[in-house]
Amino acid sequence: MMSDWKWTKIADHDTLTEGPVWDGSGLLYNECSASTTFRWDPKTNESTVWRTNTGQTNGMTFDRKGQLFCCEGGAHRVTKIDTEEPNAEPLVISDAFKGETMNWPNDIAVDQLGRVYFTDPNYSGSANNLEHESVYMVEHTFGGNWNTMRVTFDTRKPNGVLFSIDQKTLFVADAPNQPEEPKRLLAYPVNDDGTLGDHQVLHDFGRGRGIDGMTLTASGMILATAGSSSAGPGPMIYEFEPSGRVVRTHPAPADNPTNCTYGGSSLSTLFVTFAGGEFYQVDGTDHTGQLAYPQRRY
Repeated sequence: MMSDWKWTKIADHDTLTEGPVWDGSGLLYNECSASTTFRWDPKTNESTVWRTNTGQTNGMTFDRKGQLFCCEGGAHRVTKIDTEEPNAEPLVISDAFKGETMNWPNDIAVDQLGRVYFTDPNYSGSANNLEHESVYMVEHTFGGNWNTMRVTFDTRKPNGVLFSIDQKTLFVADAPNQPEEPKRLLAYPVNDDGTLGDHQVLHDFGRGRGIDGMTLTASGMILATAGSSSAGPGPMIYEFEPSGRVVRTHPAPADNPTNCTYGGSSLSTLFVTFAGGEFYQVDGTDHTGQLAYPQRRY
């Protein structure tokens, strides 16, 4: 089932954009290969440089306190950024597992207890630093340290990551490069200690381009960026029920959508980034976003 949305291009960059997050009054997003985070201001409809030397930051997320966490893929680490001084040296919360450097941290989610989950695939073309491409959980210990724990043991190339509205399920987009490898949306039950149970396959994209990034609506729906002009039905935003049922698909105006999030004064505007550097806002989606921060609507 198809539905028409109102797409408006609000920025255009030279290379892939990713990691959009709403900060309460504007939208932060990355031009990854340029190691630059931009901030788009809806009052001026302009994007300005917000942070530089980002280590090719990709995924970003706020926790409930408004703390910003970033996947610095090119720097092989996950950091916490001072939003008042974004170019100050960040706090590194994870850069290795069992003494081995991370592959290329990609996307990130934080639960209501402050536990940070991130995916660590390798799309760089160079050899892996680790023998596996997994999802990790980073927990702040009573001693003030951050402890990194591997929580998936069956992912091929995990990309987008998202919590369900009740925080009891972690959705993971497993998106390996090779055409013969399945591109799937997986659902992992979250145990009390933060580890994950056995996954369920919610959707299989077959040989086409699977999910890159995802966001959650206030009703618990998953909106996911997927598809390309080279295979299948083309670039789309998919609306999934938490069960994995596809409710609607929405053709995208540019190729290879990479990620999305809600924002705006009532959290009813969808923002979508693309591999070609485009950045769009979408009105008329009939949804509002479910964001950890800001928790109230402005």
